[in-house]
Amino acid sequence: MTLLHEFLLAFVPLFVAVDPVGVAPIYFALTHRMTVAQRRHMLRLSILVAAVVSVGFALLGKAVFVYLGITVSDFQIAGGLILLGIAGLDLLRTEPHSIGEDIDLGAVPLGVPLIAGPAVITTTIVFVDLHGVALTIVALLTNLALCWLVLARAQGIERLLGRSGARALAKIMSLLLAAIAVRIIRQGLGLHPA
Repeated sequence: MTLLHEFLLAFVPLFVAVDPVGVAPIYFALTHRMTVAQRRHMLRLSILVAAVVSVGFALLGKAVFVYLGITVSDFQIAGGLILLGIAGLDLLRTEPHSIGEDIDLGAVPLGVPLIAGPAVITTTIVFVDLHGVALTIVALLTNLALCWLVLARAQGIERLLGRSGARALAKIMSLLLAAIAVRIIRQGLGLHPA
C-alpha cells in the first residue's frame, strides 16, 4: 500500500467527520452579525481549539477515556446538550441579534463539539491504531486547514442574501443546529429513529 493511499484512507473518513460544508451554515448563523475582525478571531480560535483537542485525543485519547470512565456516548450526549442550549438561545431571541455578540463561541461550540466533535475524536483515536500517529495527525490537520478555508468564505453568503435574508437563514440554521443536537444526544443514548 502506498503512502498516498494510506493517507487517503485516513483523510476521507476524517473529512466526513469534520464536515466543513455542514459546519459552514452553523458558523454563519452564529457569526452573521459580527464584524470581519471578530469573525477572523473566532475562526482562528475555533480551528486552533479543534486542532489542540483532536491532536490531544490522537496522542492521549484512549488513556483519558479509560482513566475517566468516559465513553463515546457520554461525549456525544454532552456535546449535543451544549449545541441544543446554544441553538435554543438564538431561536428564542426576537430582536436581530447574534449569540456571538455576547460570548466567544470560538472554543465552544465551534471548536468543540462542531469541528472536533465525537465523530472526529473517535475516528482519530481509531485511526491512530490503524494508520499510525503521524499519518493520522497529518490527515487531521489537512482537514482542519480545509475547514478553515470553507469557513473563511462564509461571509460571501451574507453579501449575497442581504440583511433580511441572512437573518432568516440564521434562524433556519439555528433550528437545524437544534435538530443536529437532538440527533447527537439520541445517538449517545443509543436510540434509533422510528
